[in-house]
Amino acid sequence: MAANARVTVTLPADLVEDIDRLESNRSRFIAEAVDRELSRRRRAGLLRSVRSPHADTVALVDSGLGDWLTDLSADAGLVDPDAGTAVRWVEGKGWKKGRV
Repeated sequence: MAANARVTVTLPADLVEDIDRLESNRSRFIAEAVDRELSRRRRAGLLRSVRSPHADTVALVDSGLGDWLTDLSADAGLVDPDAGTAVRWVEGKGWKKGRV
């Protein structure tokens, strides 16, 4: 749980009255509203990024998956697929040890 911080915010009196009519905990109401607005703005920023990607991203996509896979072989040996513990996803139960 994140620590709380006290802030002073100036709001129009009629807005505060409207909040108080609907919600007994003004701080929680404002925190939830701010959280929703921040999420909305993050989503909007992501959509802008998808609609107008960075030039380097476009170049990477244009190079294609084949080129990426070709370059990937240079990294062979960095990961040992036989090391570690094999796991599989079981619907409704989560991750389980072992292969299929």
